[in-house]
Amino acid sequence: MDDSDAGVEHTAPVWAVFGDLMSGLLGAFVLILVGVVGVQMELTSHLQDEVKKRQLEEQRRMSLEKALAIPLATGRITLNNGRIGISGQVLFALNSDQLQPEGRQLLNSLVTPLRAYLTARDELLMVSGFTDDKPIRGGPFTDNWELSAQRALTVTRTLIEEGMPSSMVFAAAFGSEQPVKPNTDDAARAQNRRVEMAPVPKTSNTKAPLHE
Repeated sequence: MDDSDAGVEHTAPVWAVFGDLMSGLLGAFVLILVGVVGVQMELTSHLQDEVKKRQLEEQRRMSLEKALAIPLATGRITLNNGRIGISGQVLFALNSDQLQPEGRQLLNSLVTPLRAYLTARDELLMVSGFTDDKPIRGGPFTDNWELSAQRALTVTRTLIEEGMPSSMVFAAAFGSEQPVKPNTDDAARAQNRRVEMAPVPKTSNTKAPLHE
């Protein structure tokens, strides 16, 4: 065997190993590339879902504002993040669950637009009662939980009496929890004494039980 044959014998295995190495690297690169593309597609899909969700939420908010345009314009209700707020002073006297005439008139004006809105979206209306942090002293109520529960029930029953289907509305009570302002003075406490109404998906109606 001459020198040229020996060179061929030594060179062939080297090129074979090099070829295997390159094939392995190419395969790893392809796998990495496929993984990166998959992650990018997943992120793009997630971003599109978030955009659609935001658009639906904005459409929902604008639709609710349109439905409640008149009471909003007169300042008798507020609308914040889909929650309709009514001052407790409009609905009830202090430490009372008896609805005032002005309050009944307001609730009557809300039934038709709310009913149409809920029907179109197949949603429910959650009526929530809130109080300030002052303890109840005397009267028929044991504490703020009971007062907020009875007020929420009064509003719920009034809405039903004024034409809201009972299957579309339910009551919840929060007592002095979740104040909109710190209970530092009378003005702040007056804002915390309120009733809120919020459209919710039907699957959410078990998340806010009524406390009595």
